[in-house]
Amino acid sequence: MLQAVSGLSAEQRTFQPAEDRWSVAGCVEHIILTEDFVFQTMHRVLETPPQPAKQSEVRHKDPIVIEKVPARNFRVMGPEMVHPKNRWPDFEELLGRFHATRQRSMSFAEATEADLRSHFFPHPFLGDLDCYQWLLFLGLHCERHVRQLEEVKEDPRFPRILVAGR
Repeated sequence: MLQAVSGLSAEQRTFQPAEDRWSVAGCVEHIILTEDFVFQTMHRVLETPPQPAKQSEVRHKDPIVIEKVPARNFRVMGPEMVHPKNRWPDFEELLGRFHATRQRSMSFAEATEADLRSHFFPHPFLGDLDCYQWLLFLGLHCERHVRQLEEVKEDPRFPRILVAGR
């Protein structure tokens, strides 16, 4: 994600291909908001009693999460609370927030000893996922929106940088 936004001008970062489409900055903000929501929800769920009997209901969803979440062949509108609203207008602050949010999730994933496969909460379209699947979701959701911001950059109206002397 950081590589995909590197070197973009302010005009490029805020360009929206259409009124109902997100800018590059909007995609980054959405990633942060979603990751914050999932992380907080996961921690609340992990404080509840495990439900190992429910594992068989969701275990088959690992490949579905891996395949469907990053795919851009269909448009999905997440809940309003994770829609970008220019909460961090300074792009460096936005990237700092992304880095801190992602680092927190990675540190948790590396250090946790929680039984992630026995705690569940619903995804709006995929139904119940276990906390392990939610961790998979976070990385793949970021990939999905990197693909989206690449689509924004490929729009014919995307502002082009004029290099001096050309």
